[in-house]
Amino acid sequence: MQRNILQYLEETQKRLPDKIAYGDENNTITFSKVYEEARAVGSFLANKGYYKEPIVIFMKKQPRTLAAFFAAIYGGCFYVPLDEEMPAFRIELIFEKLKPRAVICDESTRVLLNDFTFSGEAYLYDELINTEINHKALATIRDKAIDTDPIYIVFTSGSTGIPKGVVACHRSVIDYIDNLMEVLKVDETTIFGNQTPFYFDACLKEVLGTIKCGATTYIIPKSHFMFPLKLVEFLNEYKINTVCWVVSALTMISSFRVLEKLIPEHLHTIAFGSEVFPIKQFNLWKEYLPSARFINLYGPTEATGMSCYYEVERAFNLEEVIPIGRPFKNTEVILLNDDNKVAVPGEIGEICIRGTSVTLGYYKDQERTAEVFVQNPLNDSYPELIYRTGDLGRYNQWGELIFVSRKDYQIKHMGHRIELGEIEANVNRLEGIKSSCCIYHKERDKIVLYYTGDIEVRALVERLKKKLPRYMIPNHTEALEVMPLTPNGKIDRVYLQNKFLNKKEK
Repeated sequence: MQRNILQYLEETQKRLPDKIAYGDENNTITFSKVYEEARAVGSFLANKGYYKEPIVIFMKKQPRTLAAFFAAIYGGCFYVPLDEEMPAFRIELIFEKLKPRAVICDESTRVLLNDFTFSGEAYLYDELINTEINHKALATIRDKAIDTDPIYIVFTSGSTGIPKGVVACHRSVIDYIDNLMEVLKVDETTIFGNQTPFYFDACLKEVLGTIKCGATTYIIPKSHFMFPLKLVEFLNEYKINTVCWVVSALTMISSFRVLEKLIPEHLHTIAFGSEVFPIKQFNLWKEYLPSARFINLYGPTEATGMSCYYEVERAFNLEEVIPIGRPFKNTEVILLNDDNKVAVPGEIGEICIRGTSVTLGYYKDQERTAEVFVQNPLNDSYPELIYRTGDLGRYNQWGELIFVSRKDYQIKHMGHRIELGEIEANVNRLEGIKSSCCIYHKERDKIVLYYTGDIEVRALVERLKKKLPRYMIPNHTEALEVMPLTPNGKIDRVYLQNKFLNKKEK
């Protein structure tokens, strides 16, 4: 019985010691090297007395950073990934919340530590890997370990501006990765192309999928996502056949017509998530890669990353959205209406998740944990926690789960209840539109639409008038050259909110 994610690495390194586990344009690291370095650094942590506490991994995005993650776990601790590209104020808030005693860094990030309030010890990864492996200490740590021990803390955005540290344990991660790899059909021939920053849980698909299945992950340079032709060239050069990307990364390639010039010739599995994939852009991908598998993934960080999947096996017209489908094995999705009852077929309800994949809650934040990790209102017989996602969904006529919107994207405007996602969906269907984002300014009662594309504002508004009722027509519409994105590739709605506010103040 598997109780620890390190068993993935230990079994694979015996079978495929010299195979590349992780690589980028400059470096690669084999499974045996990941194993040896992780155990050496884990021994250092054990020798120093660090145990069951956060170890910050503050290194550049490169292959050895992933070995440092496993090192923290070998040392009986849990890792917290940071990155130099994260905003300084966010890093400061995370340090304040964690108060870590140890940070593992590289030469470049050690210098940056001077800019933050940090009173612990900073260690260079390249020096720690020379530590002699303390087999006895590591064996003792493993003997004490249980499957509800934390593995990592990943910080997500908080509505108050204070990041929330989601704590995941071995049991939830093993459940998630085992199910996801089965759905994606990952094996030793799989070559992942990593897009997601390491400080987001979304990278677990490649990071842990690789050590479980003996696959290989290549880290794609962030700069390539600004130059879609270069991005596809990278996919072909490294023979990448499987990607798990945010929708915006895929639509950037299709909306700039890169597929007309160059096809990702090895790509056979395309998993996507984070946002609704506009059917117009999806159909372009399907047209140029007709034999590929396309899988929509849905799930929150608080449920260890992904909870539902839908493999696209039928055609969709422009008026539809791709379902998020069905939950993974050992997971249940419950749709609850405003009365905390199960939503009837067709009724919109809040997506709530029950099962092993639900994480432990927020680090040192009992109040916010209690708000969303709650007793299942359908069960009054014994304690049973579910996670309330804040996402709204419904079942279509085929019994497939459809993501509708965020609860906080549902507004009351001119006496009507409006889903901002519905406005975006109608905009994205229009010819000439690449992407769109609708926000609501509550104080001024204004619906604001930002978009990128080759259509004039006036023409766009006129076309929307033919599709939407008058009360849903945006009060302000503005074309952008580039849609702002957060570090994990989602549209940056906070930035757009501030952009509108600043515009109004001038």
